Amino acid sequence: MTSTAGEPRRSTDLLTTHRWMVLTRTLDEAIRTLWLTGKGVGGTFNQIGHEAISVGSALGLLPDDVIAPMHRDLGAYLVRGMTARRLLAQQLGRASGVSRGRDANIHGCGDLNLGIIGFISHLPQSLPVAVGAAMSFRYRNQPRVALTFTGDGGSITGLFAESLNLAVLEAAPVVVVVENNQYAYSTPITSHSANTNITSRARAAGAVAVNVDGNDVEAVLETVGRAIGEARDGAGPRVVVAHTMRMLGHAIHDGADYVPAELITQWEKRDPIQLVEARLRELGTSDDEIEEVRVGARTEVDDAVEFALRSPMPDPADVTEGVWA
Repeated sequence: MTSTAGEPRRSTDLLTTHRWMVLTRTLDEAIRTLWLTGKGVGGTFNQIGHEAISVGSALGLLPDDVIAPMHRDLGAYLVRGMTARRLLAQQLGRASGVSRGRDANIHGCGDLNLGIIGFISHLPQSLPVAVGAAMSFRYRNQPRVALTFTGDGGSITGLFAESLNLAVLEAAPVVVVVENNQYAYSTPITSHSANTNITSRARAAGAVAVNVDGNDVEAVLETVGRAIGEARDGAGPRVVVAHTMRMLGHAIHDGADYVPAELITQWEKRDPIQLVEARLRELGTSDDEIEEVRVGARTEVDDAVEFALRSPMPDPADVTEGVWA
């Protein structure tokens, strides 16, 4: 998706990226609506404001690479080939979902045929798994990369430092994208981190770490794409800290009353989809073309909602099949 050095980005490339972002937002909004109208099962997490990070990061990978997304990376699942139908059925706990009804949210939502490692609930527990996958690629001399995500809260854990230490020691081709969305559940970063400079903490472990504007998808494409290329070339692990804002509560049950209203207002002005649409217009994309993308996303998501709602619930007699332990 990224242009080669010195070339301007083609509007067609960015329009494709925009399609993934709009599909992600539209699906995310549909999931939220289902829960607010009493049709949801269990809990759910929304990722409004994170579309540039999940989509931009996933687009930098090659088909043989692997990705370990987390709960606010819906776009990464879509980019890697998980359909809106499967994702909605998963969220509603249906037999046609990814885990065949054994979970009712994004947890455990993996498909190794698509190179997706299922999300492990607590952060950053997916990080050592991704490091292990990357180490296996290096041992087998395979030009493959593992990419995973964590949050600002996950970056202060011992496992974050331990995983980076091992990745640096083994020159593992892993890329860690830290989604700094200002809050770890209800705790602002200034309250949970003595050192709020996440890149400096990653560098202390010996990793190369950079910052990026997580609401600018072009910046994410370029920065994460470069990190993936460097890791693939044997330069060792890379950490990209993407700065954004969680625009809703931690999960559907959380009204986020603890977040200052002025902070939300400030970040609403930097909505990642509005930013990419403004850039598309600069590149000559018409409003009709942008609206066509929106209509296409709504059509696909409406179909997914209908599919999920008519899909059967899992058969209790099969509850022990396809599970470990």
